[in-house]
Amino acid sequence: MFFSATQIAESVKRLEPINPFFGITYLVFKKGNLPVGTRTPFQIDAENRKFLEKYYRPDGRSNWFYRVFRPSDKNKHWNKPDYAAKGLQSVNTRTFGDAFLHERDSNIWGWNPGYVGILEKELKTKVPMLDLAVWLYRERDWPEGTTAQDIIKTFKDEFSISDDEERRLFDLPAPFPSLLEEEKLDFQPEKVTWQELREKLDPNPPPDFKPEEGGILRSLTIQGVGPARTIIFEPAERLSLITGDNGLGKTFLLECAWWALTGNWAGPAAYPRGDSKIDEPKISFQIAGEERSKPIAIAFHRETNSWPLPKKRPTIPGLTVYARVDGSFAVWDPMMNRHLLDSLSQKTRESLYFVFTREEVWKGSDDKINGLLRDWVSWQAQPEKHPFRIFQRVLHRLSPPDFKLEPGEPVRLPGTTVEIPTLKHPYGEVPIVFESAGVRRIITLAYLIVWAWNEHKVYSGLARKEPQSNLVILVDEMEAHLHPQWQRVVLPALLDVGAELSEDLENELRVQLIVATHSPLVTASVEPLFDSEKDKLFHLEMELSGNVKLEELRFLVYGSFDSWLTSKVFGLPQAKNPLAEDAIQRAIALQREEKPDPEEVRKVSDDLQEYLSAEDTFWPRWLYFAEQHGVRL
Repeated sequence: MFFSATQIAESVKRLEPINPFFGITYLVFKKGNLPVGTRTPFQIDAENRKFLEKYYRPDGRSNWFYRVFRPSDKNKHWNKPDYAAKGLQSVNTRTFGDAFLHERDSNIWGWNPGYVGILEKELKTKVPMLDLAVWLYRERDWPEGTTAQDIIKTFKDEFSISDDEERRLFDLPAPFPSLLEEEKLDFQPEKVTWQELREKLDPNPPPDFKPEEGGILRSLTIQGVGPARTIIFEPAERLSLITGDNGLGKTFLLECAWWALTGNWAGPAAYPRGDSKIDEPKISFQIAGEERSKPIAIAFHRETNSWPLPKKRPTIPGLTVYARVDGSFAVWDPMMNRHLLDSLSQKTRESLYFVFTREEVWKGSDDKINGLLRDWVSWQAQPEKHPFRIFQRVLHRLSPPDFKLEPGEPVRLPGTTVEIPTLKHPYGEVPIVFESAGVRRIITLAYLIVWAWNEHKVYSGLARKEPQSNLVILVDEMEAHLHPQWQRVVLPALLDVGAELSEDLENELRVQLIVATHSPLVTASVEPLFDSEKDKLFHLEMELSGNVKLEELRFLVYGSFDSWLTSKVFGLPQAKNPLAEDAIQRAIALQREEKPDPEEVRKVSDDLQEYLSAEDTFWPRWLYFAEQHGVRL
């Protein structure tokens, strides 16, 4: 068992006021059995460096050492890579020089016979031995039943701490030793990672920190902007469904999610509410990959009417594709953008983004994208290449249930100079320019996903890096232009796209889907697949006060589309036409009256006969009631 992150963080807090000498150099000399009263060669700078590498470099990606002891500056969390030869050397020779037998500029060292008393005088606070041991032994696997006394004994033995040193330099849990065995230590089964510990210690990142790449959206908080005063959105790891009435902010939420991920607005920038306070408009977000990072808060800059970009992101978001409701698409690729950003001015960098209109997606846009028409034909001409094979499989996966989206042979149309891709139908091959709006939307979505992933792999190869393991897909109005049969299968198919893109990867590409929908067929389609561990259902609704709120709902299996329509998600009183719904509501109101008017019962019965089918489930209940009040149907 290992010390928990909580235990280590508590110990570090108690070590802050201690001089770093006692946690590093003193222990190095004790470990090396430095003689007392005589001198011996000792490479203290090199040994200190080894000690720091072993115990004070928790983040292997950084060359800086974590600063556990901060008696003078609580906010300085890191020591430079040359700390052993410079910072510590000054502490050793100036503050504690009298404790040693040492000649300047030599590697000959020894303890002054009275060194314990000299060190004791320099102590402002005794060193908490147990806490120091917890920090040093944070990666050690301890046997079941280990006590505080066991930890302290191990520490004393390994560093040859004498009884005199223990008494005069160290602070032990009191009263010692009677309660030491009862000192409660917090353990956990697995070794603490720096990620876990960092969340507890909350340090600033080291100066040589390189942002993690390939993050997904973990949280988004919007204040003083949009239809709600405050929205807190914590999307799921895999699928987040966003529902709600028109005008309550589904598209707005997706636009803000895109901005949080990429730093650019796909359309007009969000603007503060008219009733927001001067300092209220703010968007906070957290992008995280394998490691959790701190949320970033961006306040609206009223002087420039803009949202300034964060100066430094702890995590760079992964490849992101956004299918907007107007048919345009936006793509963010950190690998592609890195290549382009290096050669652009700061001003250009801040305005750079990839948003393609429907026309640009199909016909191309300068040097950014060739376009669906050209790429499809080009990929098909070289079918052994990955793009076309993957594109075929993605099309097949996203197909409607009644026929498969299968490419045919390209054709020339009258008046054109280029070949046009076709799709196979039972009645023949159809040029895609003549396909229905629903088919065009899905083949465009499939193309953008495959194109973005292929470009990402190309630029990753140029940078000699592995492709990222996360893909974020945002889709507004998933059901747009799709027949109900297609609405029932498209979202489950989209959940499987990662597997189709991962054919040449060691691990399957993970996809985070954030989808806005009005369709009960879309929500019902994921009933067999919904996993509360990695999926969430959200609902935007208007409160009586006029405030809009975003609520995470428990995902229930309703079993039928009618039940979804009358659930809180869609909020219809009846899954029927408005006239039938009104008739049923009047009928229910009559049933609740103590003495219903027979004439009114007859009128409602006539309306029910006109607007309800003979098989409607409401009839048995109403027939009995009507007969009880003199109306036979």
